[in-house]
Amino acid sequence: MIGLIDADLLDGGTRHPNLALMKLSNYYKCLGKQTQLLLDYTNLNNYEQIFISKVFTKTNIPINLDKFSNISIGGTGFFLDKAEPLLYDIEHKFPDYTLYNNYINNKIDNGFKKVFFKDYLDYSIGFTTRGCFRKCDFCVNKRYDKVAPHSKVSEFLDNNRKYILLLDDNIFGYYKWHEIFDELDNTNKRFQFEQGLDIRLLTEDKAKRLSNSNYIGDIIFAFDSLKDKDIIEDKIRLWRRFSDKIIKFYTLSAFESQDVNDIISLFERFKILFRYKCIPYHTRFNGWDNGEMRGMYININRWANQPNIVKKMSFLEFCEANGNNSSTMKYLNEFRSKYPKVANKYFNIKFKELV
Repeated sequence: MIGLIDADLLDGGTRHPNLALMKLSNYYKCLGKQTQLLLDYTNLNNYEQIFISKVFTKTNIPINLDKFSNISIGGTGFFLDKAEPLLYDIEHKFPDYTLYNNYINNKIDNGFKKVFFKDYLDYSIGFTTRGCFRKCDFCVNKRYDKVAPHSKVSEFLDNNRKYILLLDDNIFGYYKWHEIFDELDNTNKRFQFEQGLDIRLLTEDKAKRLSNSNYIGDIIFAFDSLKDKDIIEDKIRLWRRFSDKIIKFYTLSAFESQDVNDIISLFERFKILFRYKCIPYHTRFNGWDNGEMRGMYININRWANQPNIVKKMSFLEFCEANGNNSSTMKYLNEFRSKYPKVANKYFNIKFKELV
């Protein structure tokens, strides 16, 4: 019996199934082995081989791995961009989409809504390309120098699933990106990219194709640094020639600094996005909760990542709506007393007034 452990799942949960484990499962099934998704770290010596995978570095592994000779580990959570790739025959194996079924059924039997597991149940998942040439300092993926083809959509497509989820790092960095879109169109299924798309690479052809594609959910780009202000604005204006839909942008914080300048950078980016009928999705770099801006990052995250709120309320209105005795107002007042000019300049800006 082969045991498979999704470490992220066991330490707080995760939105998506672990693709590497699903490929490992089918690979070993094809060799005549039985596989099992393990939901704890007990009785591990009873298995011929254990594979533990994790995506996130903060995920806790509550055992001493050195005590087990039958355990192999993998994933960016263990090795960052130095993680060993799967063997070719495993990497290009059709995923075992049944791997999580017992876990999901047990959760549903215990009161969870089926929609909570839509990413596990409704999506075919895979990479059509791998890599990104940007090598951003904050990104875990720096091992590649270019975007290269990885697999055909058909390699991971389950025709019984409604949608397709693509994990590509930077699809628009691939010079044959249009061929990928042709493949996706030929499936007649709606699709989405998990990673933020690189709007800096947008062209007329890409904007037209993406705006007319069978995309599901929000189209999400990235605006990680105010240094990219000019090109981001230029590309949003290009996008607006083809689509008037509200789009989202990942807006990174706590990386370039974790002081008042980072808060100013965030709100300057918010102002630009609001002006072009775009909304932010605030993301925080590791260690954001260790500095003086911790409370502000919490407040901004709660405000900016609720579309129905950020489109209606200014940051100040959102904080005040939580009540004078709330931690939200505590964090706001602490910042406002120390940086009144910044608060006066930014905390009243509103999406509907800048659009």
